[in-house]
Amino acid sequence: MYIIGELINGMYRNVREALAARDASVIKTLARRQVEAGADALDVNCGPLSKDPAQDMRWLVETIQSEVAVPLCLDNTKQAVIVEGLRACRNKAIINSTTADADKLDAYLALALQHHASLIALTVDKKGVPQDKERRLELAAFILERAAGAGLPADEIYLDPVLMPINVAQNQLEDILRVIGDFKLLTTPPAKSVVGLSNISQGSKNRSIINRTFLVMAQALGLEAAILDPLDQELMRSLITGALILNKTIYCDSYIEAYLKGKS
Repeated sequence: MYIIGELINGMYRNVREALAARDASVIKTLARRQVEAGADALDVNCGPLSKDPAQDMRWLVETIQSEVAVPLCLDNTKQAVIVEGLRACRNKAIINSTTADADKLDAYLALALQHHASLIALTVDKKGVPQDKERRLELAAFILERAAGAGLPADEIYLDPVLMPINVAQNQLEDILRVIGDFKLLTTPPAKSVVGLSNISQGSKNRSIINRTFLVMAQALGLEAAILDPLDQELMRSLITGALILNKTIYCDSYIEAYLKGKS
């Protein structure tokens, strides 16, 4: 599974304070530790309290790149902030994210093509978050049709079914799991799927076990990528063991260590 580390986010106090003080050591340490723990890419989000998000995004990108060489997933609701991050990126980037609203989708498809970036697309539109699998599939098909028309290959798209908190939308989670597999039927080659894993346990008490149980279930149904906390060791051990059971890796007694060594 493609692991996108979630911890460089201005919603976290340590990142917010590091941004304000331009303390590169905090950001570099977070970047290095996530990659060492198995992250393939790093989400970069300056947070909603940033007074100058475009410059904060550029500083974060430049600081992270001075420490690690993994792709960066640029996470912001404003296109101008994403553009600033893309300009600073030296490696392939992932844009996080667009919705299925035509105007926004077209603008972000053009941006992805211009910068040779991948694109996370949420199966949500102006009507809100879908309440069933069929609507999620309908929006996913629209996204992929629009991407094909723009010239962005389906395998550069990460479809996000929009994971909801279990304490408010428990009845939607089975549909969300099932639609992950159905996404693969929409195009050849298929688009990838991604979830923001921590969303499922937001506001809940037993966050770690909820996260890792959902992740393994989604993994079995074909989930390719997740934005998650790679420093949660039990989560990572569950993910790695899931890959083993699905015959994605070869068994040895030290399969967890071997998996992480193969990432480095």
